[in-house]
Amino acid sequence: MPEPSLSARLLRAAVFAARVHATHRRKGASAEPYVNHVLEVAQILAEHGAPEEAVLAGLLHDTVEDSGDDPEPVTHGHLVAEFGEAVAGLVAEATDDTSLPKETRKALQVRHAAGRSAGAKMLKLADKISNLRAIADSPPPHWDHGRKVEYVGWAGRVAAGLKGASPALDALFDRTYRDVMARLAAEA
Repeated sequence: MPEPSLSARLLRAAVFAARVHATHRRKGASAEPYVNHVLEVAQILAEHGAPEEAVLAGLLHDTVEDSGDDPEPVTHGHLVAEFGEAVAGLVAEATDDTSLPKETRKALQVRHAAGRSAGAKMLKLADKISNLRAIADSPPPHWDHGRKVEYVGWAGRVAAGLKGASPALDALFDRTYRDVMARLAAEA
């Protein structure tokens, strides 16, 4: 059997992610379907020249973290079997250890950013870009101004360590960061 086309691999990953996130919603006021986030991350990666493995990982990057309570959680081994070691490795590199407290996970993202592979750096940047857009367009209703500014500042600290893997993504992050900070300043 011939190797599936890139379109077939992308659609298979999108369907896989949609099934894992079928009941999940974003935290924002609009409560959009969570799958919209992973689709946006993959789109950002594809539009900015990321390699195929990173685009596929963009679709799958939250499947392990977000399936922990499912009857059959997604594991690294499952992703290897379905999408190969390169894609599963990028997902693993971009996945937080959810057994750790939130503040520890956030500190580790800042500390480990510079040591990530180029593909994982691109994936994390695209994820942060999508998250910043969500903070600007539909923040969680319980987040006050200070919480939004804190999140954007933290994302900027993570992104500083991710620089260099993709000048196009670096520039998009910088523009997004400036735009969101300007919107928050106008809100204050």
